Amino acid sequence: MMTLKYPEMTPDYVIGVTPVSNGIYRETEDLFKETFKRMEERGFKIKKKDEIWGQENARACSGEERAQDLMEMMNDEEVDIIMPPWGGHLAVEMLEHLDFSKLTPKWITGYSDISTVMLPITLKTGIATAHMANIVDLRGEEMDDVTGRWFEVLNTRAGETVRQVSSELYQEEWDHEHPTSIVFKLSEQTEWKGFDAEGERVSGMHMEGRMLGGCIDCIRHLIGTEYGDIKQFRKQHTDGESILWYIDDSELDTVDFKRSLVQMQYAGWFNNCAGIIFSRVGKPKMKESYQYKDVYREMATALNVPVLYDVDFGHKPPQMTIINGAYGMIDMEKGKGQLMQQFI
Repeated sequence: MMTLKYPEMTPDYVIGVTPVSNGIYRETEDLFKETFKRMEERGFKIKKKDEIWGQENARACSGEERAQDLMEMMNDEEVDIIMPPWGGHLAVEMLEHLDFSKLTPKWITGYSDISTVMLPITLKTGIATAHMANIVDLRGEEMDDVTGRWFEVLNTRAGETVRQVSSELYQEEWDHEHPTSIVFKLSEQTEWKGFDAEGERVSGMHMEGRMLGGCIDCIRHLIGTEYGDIKQFRKQHTDGESILWYIDDSELDTVDFKRSLVQMQYAGWFNNCAGIIFSRVGKPKMKESYQYKDVYREMATALNVPVLYDVDFGHKPPQMTIINGAYGMIDMEKGKGQLMQQFI
């Protein structure tokens, strides 16, 4: 019996914009006005909370205010999709003020610090959430083939399957001053890479399981709290399936990254793990000669699971849309890959 709840949208397609972390600071107001105009040109209606405008002490407003706004949006019958402006630093503050028992199924989307809120919502309620590009990244005249699949994925119905494939090129560095027609500057050749459970590099692999994850810089702070109870999620919302983890590293250096992964392991997050997929690292920083591929290989052997890395999500776009709670099947062959997600 399926207990995961997959939100469904209505043809009006109303986007609710409310902050969970950073607000829109003065220097970026025009950027977001352009964003909202572009989405309206595509046929979406925009409903905004006043609290999105402004930024003080590294957040839009208090955690309590952000939680109240998010709850109102999730229970607003007009709103189909909630798209916070972007990530930030202090989304964790709002968790204690959310009444998870009163949240109705509604898509909440984004990445980076937004995953601090999305992962607990899925864990505690079984409501699927969508790790994908932030709304500000969708402001281009057009969208690349990978990022642009977001709407199709969110329109997938319960019981259906949706397929996404790897990109041809990815962006190495952000250039916010000179965006392209798709916002990103896709210039580097995409190549998914992997290690098997023995730590041997492989050219092909398959893994599948119930998908969970987010930005490790942020979600590691849920470990040991009621908002990161993986065991309870598996008991309530899965039928014994293994967990297929997807993990984005924004700017943790290799040592901090490894420490955080080991903490996840010690906390039982990787119990009954089907494998891990890692994003391209947003801002790589290596300690001594310790490289990210060393971390990936060590996690593969420590957990005895396959590991895939440099996958299309996270802080180096383009991004596939990955659904917390969906049943995922991921394949890689000679650097190219596909992700199938079943809404079951």
